Amino acid sequence: MRAMTLNDYGTEAAFQEADMPRPQPEPGRVLVRVKATSVNTIDTMIKAMGKDLPLSPDLPAVLGMDFAGIIEEVGDGVTGYAVGDEVYGCAGGLAALQGALAEFIPADARLIAPKPKTLSMREAAALPLVGITAWEGLERGGVAAGQKVLVQGGAGGVGHLAVQLARHLGAEVSATGTGDGQLSVIEGYGARPIDFMAEKIEDYVASHTGGTGFDAVFDTVGGANLTNSFAASALNAHVVTTVALSEIDLSPAHFKGLSLHIVFMLLPMLHDVRREVHGEILAKLTELVDAGTVKPLLDEQSFALTQVGDAYARLQSGQAIGKVVVEV
Repeated sequence: MRAMTLNDYGTEAAFQEADMPRPQPEPGRVLVRVKATSVNTIDTMIKAMGKDLPLSPDLPAVLGMDFAGIIEEVGDGVTGYAVGDEVYGCAGGLAALQGALAEFIPADARLIAPKPKTLSMREAAALPLVGITAWEGLERGGVAAGQKVLVQGGAGGVGHLAVQLARHLGAEVSATGTGDGQLSVIEGYGARPIDFMAEKIEDYVASHTGGTGFDAVFDTVGGANLTNSFAASALNAHVVTTVALSEIDLSPAHFKGLSLHIVFMLLPMLHDVRREVHGEILAKLTELVDAGTVKPLLDEQSFALTQVGDAYARLQSGQAIGKVVVEV
């Protein structure tokens, strides 16, 4: 099969086209002909940092976690799927699991779900990692109807889905971004846009919550920005982050009695623990997408498999609005 591989890690490492043996589905797995795969921040981190990250695969590596495609073969013990089914999932590209930057991916059947019928392969490939992350974050944060919720980075990959899912749950949603493009995306999804470059925290807390703070803050920016999320939170609120690789002062969280939740959605793949939960979440996302409740946002630029290096560069440039997708 045709694949794009990495033979070296590092910021200057390049993808190379390679001919690899077609995988065979082991028991519990399906072989999927990949039609599209999307690029996530963790993909670019693996490429740049290599074995400095404990989840990086051995070289030569086939990266790519998300995919949408068609089942070609079904392994022993798999039920509920058949050859020809259109599916999507997040099932490889780390540790010993082959990724989706190839014509075929052997995927654990617990990590996939039927592709939304209303989406193209390209659109569906944009959903799995960020959709599962947004779902788990809102669940961990206890988001419910009537709450005031702030999404930090509301036009980003996880953020734009967190906005839509929080609104589906009945929350009153505000979201940060900057620039006309990002703010327009946020407003288009029914949230109150906040230009974090122009508005002070105390000002938007006052205008959006009457000064009491948000019941839940979903921080997809993380790091040093967590201090801003603490400042925007109400007493005893929930703060959810997807980026906690930093040292920060938790004193503000202590004096507000905040609950801090860290979402690292790769854990089931890495440790083979409760993988079926991800398949269940994807199945629920499929229902919401086909009902018109959730819609993925895709960057305007398109990339072919041999242009995967350009796709990674596009995401890292900070210029993309929406998910960067590679068609296989």
